[in-house]
Amino acid sequence: MAGRLHIDDWTRHPSLATVGHLQRPRLSPNVAPRQWTSILRREADSTRLCDAFWGLTPEWLEVLDNAPHCARAESLESRPMFREAFATRRCVVPVTGVFVWQQSVRGKQPYLVTHTERAPLLLAGLWTRYRQDHGPERDSFALITVPTSTFLGALTDRLPAIIPLAALDTWLAEETSAAQAREWLTPAPPELLGAFPVSKRINDPARQDWACAYPTGPMQVWSA
Repeated sequence: MAGRLHIDDWTRHPSLATVGHLQRPRLSPNVAPRQWTSILRREADSTRLCDAFWGLTPEWLEVLDNAPHCARAESLESRPMFREAFATRRCVVPVTGVFVWQQSVRGKQPYLVTHTERAPLLLAGLWTRYRQDHGPERDSFALITVPTSTFLGALTDRLPAIIPLAALDTWLAEETSAAQAREWLTPAPPELLGAFPVSKRINDPARQDWACAYPTGPMQVWSA
């Protein structure tokens, strides 16, 4: 499951330098659910970078703490919370890593799952708009999770689906059907991702120093 996100400046990567360039993304080494971060979504036939609350918040949701931060790909069409958003309001969350925790005899060890070449990852998501206490309208989102590959199964059983850059515009387009969009909701190829252990200081969401996410051991990569 995606419990935390690592978001460095992904706009420095050549492949994403011109995407959603109207504003700078929110950066953080340790983004937790129910915090604000940046998403890419469609608006007025263009891709826009927007601030959004991590926790999908439909208009009818009365308790903000009940806003789900992840949605299982297998239940998107069967749950009213996710059905409409999956059909018409898909987004991606550009990140530089996803934190997971492996249970061991010494407690839970955090790992950072990243692209093996440390390129950005476009995590599949859903978004909706909400208004709280008669304030301005705001965006919110949830990540879409899928089972992990066998390689990462020892660390976590689920991770957010990753949208290929070449499919970004199609994934975001409202006219893309849910059936078409589902084609990308599959486990990432095992050779795409690696994982390395990091300091347990990252367990505290208040920790925002980048050193918390530095490797404390070698990166584990898939080997055929």
